[in-house]
Amino acid sequence: MHPKNLTVNDVTYEQVAGTIDHSLLKPELTIKEVLEGCDLADEYQVASVCVKPADVPTVAERLADSNVLVGTVVGFPHGSSTSAIKVAEAEKAIADGAVELDMVLNIGWLISGEHERVESDIRGVVDAAGTDAIVKVILENAYLTDEQKVTGCQLSEAAGAHYVKTSTGYAETGATIADLELMRATVSEKVKVKAAAGVRTLDALLAVMEAGATRCGATRTAEMLDDYRARTSSS
Repeated sequence: MHPKNLTVNDVTYEQVAGTIDHSLLKPELTIKEVLEGCDLADEYQVASVCVKPADVPTVAERLADSNVLVGTVVGFPHGSSTSAIKVAEAEKAIADGAVELDMVLNIGWLISGEHERVESDIRGVVDAAGTDAIVKVILENAYLTDEQKVTGCQLSEAAGAHYVKTSTGYAETGATIADLELMRATVSEKVKVKAAAGVRTLDALLAVMEAGATRCGATRTAEMLDDYRARTSSS
């Protein structure tokens, strides 16, 4: 992924850092590592951290005095939990201090053409979030045709989601420029787009921003933002 036009001179540090959801979702992460990730996110002033549901209370406490938002996942990573469990996950996450929910839609249902069930599944989480949390719907584009990606975006918007998101990071492929441009063109301006998986450099981050993403999941946050600072200080 390489930007066509967008360069570090076109965006401020705050704009770049404000795109990043610092991902702390690897199953083997210790509590110590999660807390260190929170401190890193706070130091670099990114948009949010995205942590495992069990870590939300600890992370919410750690970031209580920070501008960094607390996010978590619902139905992760395969989207195959029942709708009732997704709702319960959402409610528990919000009670524990999460304000952003990245949910995985039911991929098999979408591919099967069960559109009403997919929309209902998403709407349950959106309703559970109410006005207390932002809901981002993960499509897992690696498994979908372009037509299915469009349908997934449309169903997400119809259900009231705030974002559509490319990937979990656990499928064969992640965010692509083509997918981001397709998703951005499919949803209305009130729905935003999040890139995830495979964005590991500043150039890749600039490219997804140019393609329409206003949030991006990242694990190499420090490397990307240090690169931004290095480039802008020498320009």
